[in-house]
Amino acid sequence: MATYKILVVDDDIKLGTVLKEYLSKYGHNVDHEFDSTKVMGLANLETYDLAILDIMMPQLDGYELCKLIRSKSDLPILFLSARGETMDRIVGLEIGADDYLPKPFEPRELLARIESILRRSKKSETTMKTTGLQVFGELEVNADKLMAKLNGQNLELTSNEFLALNLLIENQHKILSRDDILTFMQGHDSEVYGRAIDILISRIRQKLNDDPKEPKYIKTIRGQGYRFIGGELAQA
Repeated sequence: MATYKILVVDDDIKLGTVLKEYLSKYGHNVDHEFDSTKVMGLANLETYDLAILDIMMPQLDGYELCKLIRSKSDLPILFLSARGETMDRIVGLEIGADDYLPKPFEPRELLARIESILRRSKKSETTMKTTGLQVFGELEVNADKLMAKLNGQNLELTSNEFLALNLLIENQHKILSRDDILTFMQGHDSEVYGRAIDILISRIRQKLNDDPKEPKYIKTIRGQGYRFIGGELAQA
């Protein structure tokens, strides 16, 4: 099992301590921050491989903290919260989280989720390196640098968003079903995660300023899935 540097943000000091001790047994380097307002001031935030965020925290809750992190970083984020309703999970995914695990939880499942998130992140990096620079009108996707630009402006895409966009580009002459995308991204086989694909595509569209009713890049094929329609490759 690979080892990672993990940041746990939870105002429950006892739970944070238990998580730190448990994950450390598997070789992970874990820091616990119980004051969520201090996270954005951490000089070493970019050195972490993953952040685990509680939602119900005083002053700055997990949702707001996730938004702040996403505005500056594509650091993988896992929500760990007692708020386990489907809508809470969907909101977490919509604002940029990579996964959501409700409390109470099995520690082994937490380990599995961490592995899955970071495996997808590494897979995103590997996949992007195989495609190079591609240009579709105003959209540029530079896989070597893990960067995308629209009208010359950098797009802040998460690793999962990069992975999904690249998958659609590489299969632009095909219709990809939700199951196709789930399988490729090694997602979870549940209703929430089927819905998460729609949320993921919606986030990409928002960042591309792509109207689903009059799409320029990603078209929904009713009852089948999605297809990239960004035109012929202009430059490689």
